[in-house]
Amino acid sequence: MTIHTQLAELLSYIDSQAEPRIVFDKDYTIIAANKAYRATYGDNRSLVGRHCYEVSHHYTRPCDQAGEACPLKSATQTGNPQRVLHIHHTPRGEEHIDVELSPIRNANDEIVYYVEMMRTVRQASTRPDKRGLVGRSSEFNKMLGLIERVATSDAAVVLLGESGTGKELVAQAIHDSSHRKLGPFVPVDCSGVTDTLFESELFGYEKGAFTGANQRKQGLVESASGGTLFLDEIGDIPLSLQVKLLRLLESGTYRRVGGIEPLRADFRLVSATHRDLKSMVMQDTFRKDLYYRISTFPIHLPSLVERREDIPLLAETLLARIRTDRPFKLSQDSLNLLASCDFPGNIRELRNILERASLLADGDTILPEHLDTELAAKADSTSATFIGQEIIPLDTLEQHYLQWALAHFGTDKKTLALKLGISERTLYRKIQS
Repeated sequence: MTIHTQLAELLSYIDSQAEPRIVFDKDYTIIAANKAYRATYGDNRSLVGRHCYEVSHHYTRPCDQAGEACPLKSATQTGNPQRVLHIHHTPRGEEHIDVELSPIRNANDEIVYYVEMMRTVRQASTRPDKRGLVGRSSEFNKMLGLIERVATSDAAVVLLGESGTGKELVAQAIHDSSHRKLGPFVPVDCSGVTDTLFESELFGYEKGAFTGANQRKQGLVESASGGTLFLDEIGDIPLSLQVKLLRLLESGTYRRVGGIEPLRADFRLVSATHRDLKSMVMQDTFRKDLYYRISTFPIHLPSLVERREDIPLLAETLLARIRTDRPFKLSQDSLNLLASCDFPGNIRELRNILERASLLADGDTILPEHLDTELAAKADSTSATFIGQEIIPLDTLEQHYLQWALAHFGTDKKTLALKLGISERTLYRKIQS
């Protein structure tokens, strides 16, 4: 079979597939795109002969030279399929895209082509949105990539991170991307469930099980049947109750309080905590066996400090969600002020500040004077650290300045690199150092 015959068969195969797929060579040149790709990601121009990084990212050079992970380069180095989450340009604007790349070999076991399958991530947006996850920073994308990998399985997920980082939204995104998405999503605040209510709330009870039990009550485990049970702040469950949860997870069965017959549990477990569960295990305040049962797939949720460049985007999104009765916008000075501050309460704190500001504003624009006065003081203090208090290492000063610059201009790294007088690649290297 000639190489032209092999290529013809490959192109015929991908054109029959429902998922968007493209074929390109080692030089990043697109050889073909199937109907689904042209319909979903095409730009009304011929794709053949153009570079994949030009079409997807509007770059003039490969992804790895622009500070991103390049699946083609990784596949060439390892010889294995690669999967990454990128932000791509599409006819609808920039979108989060889950990319799976497979190398194609000839009869001599040499890689000659690459097939890339692309899928739009519907649970997250790169622009202000009325619902769901919003972000575009590298830390956000790292988290989103993990969500996409685990969502389609039934593996137990534990969400780790500071309070206010949006754990319930992430749990909802995992549910909405799973094969259980048509089932219920049942959130449980473990910090608010007392010892006496834990079993009856979780497992339900039979009529007459105790004084006041006038009828059978369905528990939260039963309510989550066929869907997802989200145990928020699981680190707050007392040791005495952890064993009951462990028994449920190990056996897959439970009994209503006062009941005799074992019932089969059918849910996908997602849990979350702001606590350090590993340290709690070492201190014997969290069961080791329960820890390993719930943490098959841990996902770290970044704080706002870790995804500072997302603050302007999050601020616009939250403001639109808070005040649906009238439109508000943030002045550039307000956006700059928010982007320069640290938020120990993370997204929840940012939301509270914006809600207060929207009530103080008489017009439709949020100005700096409408924002928290303590916030402004913190921003002034942060700005002052660049001026003469004490000598600090130049590397430290550079990192401080980069964080400030990213907060103000981080959404457009190409322009930021130009303003700094460095290449995009150098900027990415300095950010990641």
